[in-house]
Amino acid sequence: MKFLDPEWLISTFGMIGILAIVFAESGLLIGFFLPGDSLLFTTGLLVADGRYLHQPLWLVCLLVSVAAVAGDQFGYLFGRRVGPALFRRPNSRLFKQEHLTKAQGFFAKYGARSIVLARFVPIVRTFTPIVAGASGMHYRTFVLYNVIGGTLWGTGVTVLGYFLGQIAFVKSNIEFILIGIVVVSVLPIAVELLRARARSRQR
Repeated sequence: MKFLDPEWLISTFGMIGILAIVFAESGLLIGFFLPGDSLLFTTGLLVADGRYLHQPLWLVCLLVSVAAVAGDQFGYLFGRRVGPALFRRPNSRLFKQEHLTKAQGFFAKYGARSIVLARFVPIVRTFTPIVAGASGMHYRTFVLYNVIGGTLWGTGVTVLGYFLGQIAFVKSNIEFILIGIVVVSVLPIAVELLRARARSRQR
C-alpha cells in the first residue's frame, strides 16, 4: 500500500508527484482513492522540516492550488462531454455508481457552493466537478467557485501542516505523526470497502 503513504510518495516522486496526485484526485474517476488531504498536510510538514522538499512554502501552495483547479476543470469538461453516459456506466473495480450518486446528492443539496465544500470531503471531491459538468452548471460560475475552493484547500491544508511542523513536539516526533497520517488516509478507504462488502452480503 505504498501508493497510499504520503511520505513515500513525496520522497519518491517529489513535487511532480504531489501535483500529479492532486490533479488526479481532483478530477479523474480513478483518483478518488488517493490520499489528497493527508498528502497536502504531509507536504506542509516536510517543507517545514526541510526534508525532500526544498521549495518555499508560497511556491508549493501556488503550484498545488493550480493543480487542484486544473484537475477540477478537467473533471467538469469530462462530465459535460460524457454526462448521461456516465450515469449509465456499470460498476467496475475502480468505478462505483454510488460515488457518483453521493456527489450528485451533495451537489443538489449545496448547489454552486458544493464546488468549494466538496474540496474538504474525500471521494465527493473527485466526483462533484464531474456531476457539475454533467448537470450543465454555468461554466463561469464553476470556474469562480473552483478557483476559490482549489485555493482554500490547496493552500489551507498545506499551510496547516507547515505551521504544525514547526512545533517542537511535532518536529521531534515527525515519524510518528507521519505514520498517523498514513493511518488516517487509509481509514476512509477501509470504511468504504467494509460498507461495500456489507451491502453485497445483504443483497
